[in-house]
Amino acid sequence: MGLFNRLKQRLTRTRSALSDGISSLFRGGRPIDQELLDELEELLYSSDLGSAASDLTAELARLHKRGQLKGEEDVRRCLRAMMLERLESGGEIELSAKPTVILVVGVNGSGKTTSIAKLGARFRSQGKSVLLGACDTFRAAAELEIWAGRNGAEIVRGGEDADPASVAFDAVDRAVRQGIDVVLLDTAGRLHTQKNLMGELAKIQRVVAKRLPGAPHEVWLVIDATNGQNAIRQAQEFTASVNVTGLVVAKLDGTARGGALFGIRKALELPVRYIGTGESLELLEAFEPEPFVDAILASELERAS
Repeated sequence: MGLFNRLKQRLTRTRSALSDGISSLFRGGRPIDQELLDELEELLYSSDLGSAASDLTAELARLHKRGQLKGEEDVRRCLRAMMLERLESGGEIELSAKPTVILVVGVNGSGKTTSIAKLGARFRSQGKSVLLGACDTFRAAAELEIWAGRNGAEIVRGGEDADPASVAFDAVDRAVRQGIDVVLLDTAGRLHTQKNLMGELAKIQRVVAKRLPGAPHEVWLVIDATNGQNAIRQAQEFTASVNVTGLVVAKLDGTARGGALFGIRKALELPVRYIGTGESLELLEAFEPEPFVDAILASELERAS
């Protein structure tokens, strides 16, 4: 099954809000006028596109004035092109170092630890050796330990109240000595207002770099798609404190707010690396703009083809 078909199956709530909403606007062969464009803008806002909603409808209004929009399919075609312009391809990363060290951060409940397990499974399926660093020392690393045990990945953890930076150092040290391909460092979920915990992330980065110059090679922020636009401010605070290099957008299957990806991308100017589309470990996709946009925007006829 191709990526488009997989996303089509998993993103039904966002597609229902956006694509089916467009079909409803044009029901009965309704012509394009200012009232319809206003309703379309409202629909885009309700799909959580944020400020991108007004940008898109303003451009559609200009195209309509020029006589370039005749009906629903023209609107879909132009929306598709404009949406693609607003999304940068993130996709699968090249493992440029051995080990490649990836620090994963996010707020409590964002899906961070589950995303790490999914990333580990993905790298393992590609034949890569994986080591997990359980740097969240506020709670037991039970979830990661279960996954590691089932999948043959190593895990490094400290005792209760251990220094998270020392756990990260030990994980990278072991990976270097054993020739591991990928190190995934889990960190405690935190709010952007917790300055001590934000400072802890900076410390982890400094300590890891002492053991392996250039590490961490990636810092990925996990965002909960069900929070929509509310996730953006939290994310901006993270990027102000930590050198985030990419985004993992989790729980896209559980929301009609998949359009938030456009607002997130515009506000943060960071590539979306992966999207989570379900609970199972295999339901993590390397982000590709074209199949994503088609899955949430294509008409019923196009989706069936």
